[in-house]
Amino acid sequence: MYLREFGTHWERFLSAAIGVGLGSALSYYTLSLFGPPLLEEFGWSKAEFALVGSLPLLTGILVPVAGRLTDRFGTRLAASVGFAGMTLGYFAYMFMSGNLTEFFAIYIVQHIFGILTTSLVFARVVVEKFDRARGIALSLLMTPPPLFGAIAAPLLGGLIDDHGWRAAYGALGLVTGAGGLTAILLMGRHRRREGPPPPPSRLSWAQFGQFLKHPTLILILIGMLLVNLPQAFATSQLKLVLMDGGVTNQTATWMMSVYAVGVIVGRFASGLALDRMPAHIVALAALGLPAIGYFLLVGEVTSLPVLVGAMSIVGFAQGAEADIGAFLISRKFHLENFSLLLSLLTTMVLTGSAVGALLMSWIVGSTGNYDAFLYVASVSTLVGATFFVLIGRTSARTEDARQS
Repeated sequence: MYLREFGTHWERFLSAAIGVGLGSALSYYTLSLFGPPLLEEFGWSKAEFALVGSLPLLTGILVPVAGRLTDRFGTRLAASVGFAGMTLGYFAYMFMSGNLTEFFAIYIVQHIFGILTTSLVFARVVVEKFDRARGIALSLLMTPPPLFGAIAAPLLGGLIDDHGWRAAYGALGLVTGAGGLTAILLMGRHRRREGPPPPPSRLSWAQFGQFLKHPTLILILIGMLLVNLPQAFATSQLKLVLMDGGVTNQTATWMMSVYAVGVIVGRFASGLALDRMPAHIVALAALGLPAIGYFLLVGEVTSLPVLVGAMSIVGFAQGAEADIGAFLISRKFHLENFSLLLSLLTTMVLTGSAVGALLMSWIVGSTGNYDAFLYVASVSTLVGATFFVLIGRTSARTEDARQS
């Protein structure tokens, strides 16, 4: 039956859900909360802080390496290394002296390791065992990050207000370390019961080149790049934008939770739809939605219904995006190279986010507000969503992928 796979592989799924929920994704959902206190204490400008979204340009080049290492050496070792780096990174933030370069350096090193705490590792844990319920399994797997983000936003916001941002970073370090250890232990019990993994596959440069030239992969990658141009805005600038529009600090903090809830709803809706409808139709509907949300945020917006609607829409699309990308990769290509291909997708996500952050920093520095960038974001998401329509309705895996 449709949901029987969850009963059979619940331990593996739980391990992946905890891991992806408390990995580097939690940093993205909470980074915006640290913006106001860091800017106030250290005197950084909003344009300077916006540059943090461009740092994936530096870390993104290592994503395919991480994907291939995961395919060859297994998810448990990859996750162990990743969570060690993420935990130490949070503790390192506590000792910052105010140099912006210091903040960027910690962020870069932390998120190089953080690559190994993402769906790049944990989606593989799931797709290897889930078939009929793969869409909903991926959506449920991607639900913990926004769920934990929705819970963490008000808690961290209160902790920052009462005890400062350093204490909040320390709390994130403790939670991430404990969560990573739990995920690895659960994964370890499952691995021992099933026996050792099969020998790692080999992939020649010629075969890798064939992947890069495949039309389906090209469409997926370009589409993901375009729909992610506004991602840095959503992860690091939302609270600043809302406060610039006249929203109080407390209301802006709660809007971050609304955004996270929107992500959760998007995850479930897209997962159910992917198991029942053509993936390219789901992609067009879900990934085109944030254009409306970005447009609603233009100018001074203080109306609570408008804010809730805009944040929910942006969050909905953000939730659907990860499901759609991983699902298409798993259905169109052989699972033998899943982490490598997903890493290419992740690289385009990071590249789109980084390019968007640079563009946003330039626009904000030139105009003093985010309005022009919000118009750019609306257009890029609509254009990116149309690329997924070109993939077509076929659900068969590509022959190139099967033969590799």
